[in-house]
Amino acid sequence: MIILKSSDELRAMRAAGRVVAQAHELVRELVRPGITTWELDKKVEEFLLSQKAVPAFKGYHGYPASICTSINEVVVHGIPSRNVVLEEGSIISVDIGAFVDGYCGDSAWTYPVGKIDPEVQLLLETTEAALYAGIEQARVGNRLSDISHAVQQRVEADGFSVVRDYVGHGIGRDMHEEPQIPNFGPPGRGPRLRPGMTLAIEPMVNMGSFHVEVLADNWTVVTRDGKWSAHFEHTIAVTEDAPVILTVL
Repeated sequence: MIILKSSDELRAMRAAGRVVAQAHELVRELVRPGITTWELDKKVEEFLLSQKAVPAFKGYHGYPASICTSINEVVVHGIPSRNVVLEEGSIISVDIGAFVDGYCGDSAWTYPVGKIDPEVQLLLETTEAALYAGIEQARVGNRLSDISHAVQQRVEADGFSVVRDYVGHGIGRDMHEEPQIPNFGPPGRGPRLRPGMTLAIEPMVNMGSFHVEVLADNWTVVTRDGKWSAHFEHTIAVTEDAPVILTVL
């Protein structure tokens, strides 16, 4: 069942989204060669708690950290570690979720670590552009797969591939609500979009094949061919007018 949010609920979700956006600003300042993913996790957790926010990921199905830190060929769900040090030329996708007053905000961003190769920079730019192409389709009267189709078209236009095993999702009082939002597929399918829908749209894009696999820790998802991957995500609200991004300052 898709849960439509009231104006009061949207205000609460906007507050959660703002805290997540602030956490990403902190990450943006911290990402550099030499820092560990464990340090990133601790700094973000401290910030969230200081804002009276509850980290959404910590303890979720046993997940051990407050953020996900996915480096290079890791697509999603990379676990922060004292032993993982960021290196010049790498990329890191940081996924952050937080509850504020019972409502969730969820956003991911892929950051360059120092100077990166031009093709990798294109991967980041394409994935971010695909996110906004999907958001643009989150309008009343469109169908859910119009979002999916827009993401896929934008990604494949630059020769990259869309991950198919993981999807975006509805969001609200729970981090994962209906509907699921694939990042590929034909337009004009699925439920019609209505005011009050709140969605986490999140393209995951690979430089090589779309095939992925899960490592032995049962969390870390990597590209099967070892090529690099990027991940961008915003929580948005469908309104009578244009889609509203909730996970911004």
